[in-house]
Amino acid sequence: MKPFDYQRPHGLGDAHHLLVDDGAKPIAGGTNLLDLMKLEVETPQALVDMNRLPLGGIEADGEGLRIGALVSNSACAADPRIRADYPVLARAILAGATFQLRNKATTGGNLCQRTRCYYFTDLSQACNKRAPGTGCAAIGGFNRIHAILGASDACIATYPGDMAVALSALDATVEIVGSSGDKRLVPVRDFHRLPGDTPEHDNVLEPGDVITAVLLPASVRGTQLYRKVRDRASYAFALVSVAAVIQIDDGVIARARLAFGGLAHKPWHDARLEALLEGQAPSDALFDQAAALLLEDARGQGSNDFKIPLTRRTLKAVLREATGGTL
Repeated sequence: MKPFDYQRPHGLGDAHHLLVDDGAKPIAGGTNLLDLMKLEVETPQALVDMNRLPLGGIEADGEGLRIGALVSNSACAADPRIRADYPVLARAILAGATFQLRNKATTGGNLCQRTRCYYFTDLSQACNKRAPGTGCAAIGGFNRIHAILGASDACIATYPGDMAVALSALDATVEIVGSSGDKRLVPVRDFHRLPGDTPEHDNVLEPGDVITAVLLPASVRGTQLYRKVRDRASYAFALVSVAAVIQIDDGVIARARLAFGGLAHKPWHDARLEALLEGQAPSDALFDQAAALLLEDARGQGSNDFKIPLTRRTLKAVLREATGGTL
């Protein structure tokens, strides 16, 4: 790990001022950033410790909830309002990491975690995300965990998180305050970016921006599920995950919200699936159509070809369970 300065801002304005410097990085739980610093993938000149800023707590926000950026993943998953009204979020958080990591990881930091692509963390390998213009060793290499949707010729890395996948299915919003004090609201679905020609940019944050909260809309009736397929039962990232919020009225799907993890550079959302499902009676034929629509542009990279049939089976199993069918 290379030497760095340590800054503790006195307030949000001070944090903005410190983070405008390209060489500064915010740190809260540090569960991802410190690992990357030890590997020298991240080499910030200064760490800006956010932990004393007033960004904690979960509170009512109209008919929804406001989750402060410094709320730990453990506290969020254990909150009785989250467990009762947004169970897909609690389940997704508890499906990730370990007790110890969830106790340290924060809502804002979790959104900003970086890919676990092995070429990204190996300094001897070409990686456009870590070092733009050097190439992508994952293309043509061993790419079992890599993207089948939304990838580019520059990068096929996947976003590793679980929490953001559930937040996408819940239509959540990220509250961001910029360096000039302006506040903007960004749907979680638009917060992360596809790689395109600039895979080094994971999300829409600009220098000096601070995530202050995540906003959940009013809860909805129905069944909420999170299914994560991974190589072992705990402490493993998703090969494929599905977050689902499904409401059935009078025998038809009245509302469907779906998001997917492990498939792309960001939590994947395809509004066409929801339009296809809503207003229809649940059936295997309908679920087959949904899976075909989701995967019509899917492209395997060799080692990860298995993700295409795995995603199809996982989506169908989730839809059967959410609509009252059997697995």
